[in-house]
Amino acid sequence: MSADSGNGSRHRHKLTDAGFVLDVRSLGRAPGSIKEFHRIVTPAEKIGLDLIAIPAGAEVELDLTLQSVSEGVLVTGTVSAPVEGECSRCLESFTDDIELHLTELFAYPNSATDQTTEDDEIPRLVDDFIDLEPVIVDSVGMELPLQPLCEPDCAGLCPECGVKMAIAGSGHGHEILDPRWAGLAKFNAESPDSAAFDDAVSDPSTDSTLAGHNGAASKTEES
Repeated sequence: MSADSGNGSRHRHKLTDAGFVLDVRSLGRAPGSIKEFHRIVTPAEKIGLDLIAIPAGAEVELDLTLQSVSEGVLVTGTVSAPVEGECSRCLESFTDDIELHLTELFAYPNSATDQTTEDDEIPRLVDDFIDLEPVIVDSVGMELPLQPLCEPDCAGLCPECGVKMAIAGSGHGHEILDPRWAGLAKFNAESPDSAAFDDAVSDPSTDSTLAGHNGAASKTEES
């Protein structure tokens, strides 16, 4: 029975047994009928999110069991594929694998399930064909992380120079000049006494010495 007989506006094109579309006519409609299904699909477009996805042309492996039930065809099994991503912390490219576990009912046209649910709630058979692509696209999108990482403990980039911290090492750092000395930075670079200046800036006692001189100067002016 054609699905168009009950829902003429639902389906806009005729499906064929290729890619993510499965022909289930050989399964029959007797409840309990089972058919094992294996196929490798190479999608023409990537499947996933902006930062991580199954790339176009990758091998997506389908290992499924199709079972006829009273309201439709129950599809269970796994979908596995490689993924390519960009780390959200260090921005490096990386590869990984994804494996989805599917359990999806495809309703028969004019069944009770078909008549009592919306299109976006339960997928339908179309002329005894099952289109797995929308289900897989949605499942991949929910399974992949919005902020992918190349490693769970990725340290990201140095906020000062942008180098990858995994390469720079734990001792990587930058000396931050005290703002009170910023005006003398150019003079320091040109002065022959620059070494003494560097020692003064790096000496922790400099702050207290500077404060003492300032205080003494203030008392002199008051007197």
